[in-house]
Amino acid sequence: MLMVVNKATQQHIQQQLSAKAEAQGYVLYDDLLALLPEAEQNIELLEEIIDHLTQQGVPILTEAPVENIAADVPSLGADLLLDEELDDLDALDALELDLIEDEGYQQAIDSDDVVGLYLKEAGRVPLLSADEEVRLAKRMERGRLAEAQLAEYGERLGHEERRELERLVEEGIAAQEHLIKANSRLVISVAKKYIGRGVPFLDLIQEGNIGLIRAARKFEYQRGHKFSTYATWWIRQAVSRAVADQGRTIRVPVHMGDQINRLRRVSLSLTQMLGREPTIAEIAEAMETTPDKISVLLEISRRPISLEAPTDEDEETEIGDFVQDTRGLSPAEATDREMLRHHLTEALNRLPEREAHILRLRYG
Repeated sequence: MLMVVNKATQQHIQQQLSAKAEAQGYVLYDDLLALLPEAEQNIELLEEIIDHLTQQGVPILTEAPVENIAADVPSLGADLLLDEELDDLDALDALELDLIEDEGYQQAIDSDDVVGLYLKEAGRVPLLSADEEVRLAKRMERGRLAEAQLAEYGERLGHEERRELERLVEEGIAAQEHLIKANSRLVISVAKKYIGRGVPFLDLIQEGNIGLIRAARKFEYQRGHKFSTYATWWIRQAVSRAVADQGRTIRVPVHMGDQINRLRRVSLSLTQMLGREPTIAEIAEAMETTPDKISVLLEISRRPISLEAPTDEDEETEIGDFVQDTRGLSPAEATDREMLRHHLTEALNRLPEREAHILRLRYG
């Protein structure tokens, strides 16, 4: 069931998170899930809350910092803050998980369409209930323990013990595959929010699947959270990192990318409300910042275009053919210079060879 959050509730959530951040210097992943338990159904709200925390400089951690913890402990919000760049985000549309389950949509998919085939395959595996997720997670846990015992004791195990442990390992792998396939629709839902930002849709899905696999391996059912909610973070992190690494020729710092994301959403909202394009001053007022900063964000968000990019399907003309070279000479100036060069050459040829040679050495 979709959890509807109004503006007042969103502000209350942000205030609570800000208070936690002020008290402890960070916000835990569990803090966010406690306030937003249906994160996979509120990806747009999730983006806005992350933007808010990012602008405050608040890291979002999966667990509280403890001394001697390995340096590669995952930090979802911190990764977003410390990545070198993040591409500018387009306006987010609503989740449409039911599209995958629609029979008419499935029948309309072209068999030659790779994306369509993936969507069709993803829709075949039914969604899991919370109890089913826990059962699969327990099988995965038993499989990991069995794998560790096989690695530790090895040949010292008896034949029957080895067979039993191998069976548990296989069951754990099968459970993980089932958990991943049942949530592949979530990858599509997250990935489609990043379409049009320099990375092909299939590549976005691939990166999202990597995040989903990572989430399945790290899922702890004991925390009481739904897997789909937990996986949303990892999928979003993987996809956004792919966009950051591959989406732009000139990379944008991640904190700037988050601000560009908010700028585009605010601009779209103002356009719908005003019925026209908002001015820089109106956007600045809505974002509670200065017009100069909005101008900087707009300038940074511009994408470079290759002069060799084709302008039509036939690829007969390029963008560079239509761009004026302001530093070049006009045809008339080029003709004048060519005639002047010709007359100068004739004049030099009438001089003694030694004098002409000296003048050429002197003036080039």
